[in-house]
Amino acid sequence: MNSEQKSTITVVSKEAFLAVGLKWEGTFEEAAAGEIHHVQKEMHQRLKEISHIVDSKTLLGLSYHANPGELGFTHYAVVEVKGTENIPAEMVSVSVPSLSYATCEHRKDQNIEHSYQNLYKWIEDRGLKTNNSTHLTHLEIYPLSQDPYKVDPEFTMMIPIV
Repeated sequence: MNSEQKSTITVVSKEAFLAVGLKWEGTFEEAAAGEIHHVQKEMHQRLKEISHIVDSKTLLGLSYHANPGELGFTHYAVVEVKGTENIPAEMVSVSVPSLSYATCEHRKDQNIEHSYQNLYKWIEDRGLKTNNSTHLTHLEIYPLSQDPYKVDPEFTMMIPIV
């Protein structure tokens, strides 16, 4: 693990859930250039359109592998909901099954890439494997009070494991 950046890592289980929000598809370079922040900002602006929100204080980021042979990934900026009726225009619903996750808190003043490296190394060091059955690569939980354009964000990182 990166010695200057230690976070407690735990395994948590999350029950299956439904979510509604915006879909973004692109390359890792486009994501690094900040394109996902625009989608998160739009979600902030459109939250009032979504019915049955479970937790009005958190925004979820769901990232999925692209189709084999394609570069990039699909990201959903969503909120967990109790039901998916009346989905607002240009939004989608996502169903996430019950999964176990290796989880840590990424804090400001930490390097996001290092946090993910530490989390993947922790998984490997314990003989665990990432769960690729759903193509979900990671779940991030952001406080809705946080500006999506914040250079130094704080959020929870969750990697599906088996």
